[in-house]
Amino acid sequence: MFEHFTEKARRVVFFARYEASQYGSPYIETEHLLLGLLREDRAKWFPGDRSIEPGIRAEIEGQITQRERISTSVEVPLTEESKKALNFAAEESERLAQRHIGTEHLLLGMLRVEGSLANKLLRKRGLKAEAIREQLVKAPDSASLRVSAEPSGGAIARLDSFLAGLKWLNSEELISFFAMNAEFIDASGKRWNREEIWKGFETLFAPYAKKNATYLVEGTLAETGALIIANVLWKNALLASEQRAWMHRMSVVLLFRADNWEILLAQVTPVQLS
Repeated sequence: MFEHFTEKARRVVFFARYEASQYGSPYIETEHLLLGLLREDRAKWFPGDRSIEPGIRAEIEGQITQRERISTSVEVPLTEESKKALNFAAEESERLAQRHIGTEHLLLGMLRVEGSLANKLLRKRGLKAEAIREQLVKAPDSASLRVSAEPSGGAIARLDSFLAGLKWLNSEELISFFAMNAEFIDASGKRWNREEIWKGFETLFAPYAKKNATYLVEGTLAETGALIIANVLWKNALLASEQRAWMHRMSVVLLFRADNWEILLAQVTPVQLS
């Protein structure tokens, strides 16, 4: 099935796996798929609403039992409800005569699993499968146009997906965030091209995979319809060469190409505390 998933849809499942491990769940539930969808494509389905993800997360945490975190190296299977959601997503794609399975189909799939927590949370917010299908039939590209109309929302959501994904250090998934001519400048000033980033991914990004490493997207320095420069402040991502620089700033340039945002340049600068 996954061979027909778009890159974004695959990352939804990827993030769902992470959410399950963070809550200590031995299975990927529909609520984890929903959180994965919000991580990857919040700006597409809830444009301008930055409170939707924390609000849904708070409701989920109020209804589940949180356990000790599970290592991301441990296999976590899908529940029957989650499998149904993915199967329904495939059906929705076929119904719309589309060859791919995207986030729109995953959303429809979750809405069709009656009684699931994801279904209840989405319906509580007024989402209905019939209305989404009608929107997709009338204007199949309208959702993408919404993202383009709000460049910072789409770019920041894309950046957040990459930053959160660093916890897994899955180079095969995360290298796709970088443009073909991308560069990374580490704290020592060394430049890495895309091939070098790919080969040294785990070493280069190891500090961000630490359990206590946290980040904050501080805001944008520049913004056009096709280019965003954002600042990310990292805490507890110790650098091997700068052990005292427990905070550093990552400046990221994102460029909109084809139908998605790509990282064109990222530069790390240690933050010297007074």
